[in-house]
Amino acid sequence: MKDIQVSVIVPVYNCVKYIEKALSSVLKQGTIWECIIVDDCSTDGTDKAISEFLKDERFKYVRNEKNMGVAAGRNLGVSMALGKYIAFLDGDDYWTDDKLEKQFKLMEDKNAVLSSTGRELMDEDGRLTGKIIGIPQEITYRKLIKGNVINTSGAMVRRDVALKFPMTEDHLHEDYIMWLSILKEYDKAFGINEPLLKYRIVKGSKSANKFKSAGMTYGVYRYVGMGRLKAFYCFCNYAVRGLLKYM
Repeated sequence: MKDIQVSVIVPVYNCVKYIEKALSSVLKQGTIWECIIVDDCSTDGTDKAISEFLKDERFKYVRNEKNMGVAAGRNLGVSMALGKYIAFLDGDDYWTDDKLEKQFKLMEDKNAVLSSTGRELMDEDGRLTGKIIGIPQEITYRKLIKGNVINTSGAMVRRDVALKFPMTEDHLHEDYIMWLSILKEYDKAFGINEPLLKYRIVKGSKSANKFKSAGMTYGVYRYVGMGRLKAFYCFCNYAVRGLLKYM
């Protein structure tokens, strides 16, 4: 078997309504990939919905003995991965067919440690809204601190870097902490400004609850070492950008 180019990590918890769409989009990718599904004790039949995909040896499945949270699930997947790069995909999102191929090429061409893509929003029932959220071609720590433009399901990170900077603090934005930690050490991340990710807005999720999300973002600034004044300044930048993004 050829060396795996990309390991796709899919944490799942009670997403039986959406998981087949997500995994079907992985099947259509053009790179040499493996897909590691980490089930965080689903109780809605998600495991049965996944079972058909496990006939393909590129899919691997692990079920936690107890609920560990999404950060721990992603970290477990990373620890099992064999690919040069890690791509994260949440179980309620999906990709266009060329997402991994385009992103792998970008990572190789730029010798990048981290990249992400643009995304198109869809409603809870999977209807695409036509609302596109773009991404800059280059992202520095200074830019990222003004607002998290890297969506987890659009992200790709070099595996050794993902192992060095695991996700943590589920009660905050664990992905944002990871990206900021990486860009404190590395010069920049790269973006593909195309909606290669179809991103579902689910009621009750951390990202859908704007007031909760805002509080967690301020918590991220404090967690990465900012004083209260700087954290408040960055939070104001984030709030303004957030309002503009969804208008």
